[in-house]
Amino acid sequence: MSGKILILTGDAAEVLEVYYPYYRMLEEGYETDIAAPQKKILNTVCHDFVDDWATYTEKPAHRLAANIAFADVDPSAYAGIIIPGGRAPEFIRNDADLPRIIRHFLEEDKPVGVICHGAQVFLALKDNTLFQGRTITGYNASRLEVESLGATYAEETLHVDGNIISGHAWPDLPGFTREFLRAIRRSEGASAQAAGSSSSSIG
Repeated sequence: MSGKILILTGDAAEVLEVYYPYYRMLEEGYETDIAAPQKKILNTVCHDFVDDWATYTEKPAHRLAANIAFADVDPSAYAGIIIPGGRAPEFIRNDADLPRIIRHFLEEDKPVGVICHGAQVFLALKDNTLFQGRTITGYNASRLEVESLGATYAEETLHVDGNIISGHAWPDLPGFTREFLRAIRRSEGASAQAAGSSSSSIG
């Protein structure tokens, strides 16, 4: 494994959208950091769907340690980033260090996994050129945010557009995480091939 994975989140993150990818990355052998505006114990929430509600319900869920603050993140140390949903994206996008972190992964074409309301954080970049011509999905309540980026909102619940892997909500986590890991492995393979070519040319 040539790199670490960064999960970018905060209080009120959707519990499954943090824990599921976190444990899957660890299971695959990737060192994984959970970053939040402050290094602290986070409070996650459980979002569920009820037939007679027009939107989702919310309950407190498991607590989770964020082991690094946004200000201390060196994005070049990570092979890819995952941005869970829940209500965390609506306030972590106001953190002054968040844009530089996300911009690195987009500009370096590293895998970016974003699910549910996670796409809301992209609005913090204020530069929509990185999203023009891209297609992103997310929870239907985030459609306006996706379109305001200049991107096309995908109706399907899982979409892969180059280095951006996006999912609709926690029921889509198996496919979302599978595609993110595929993107990480492709990126690792490309890096290894480039390193080999460089060594050959030097020799």
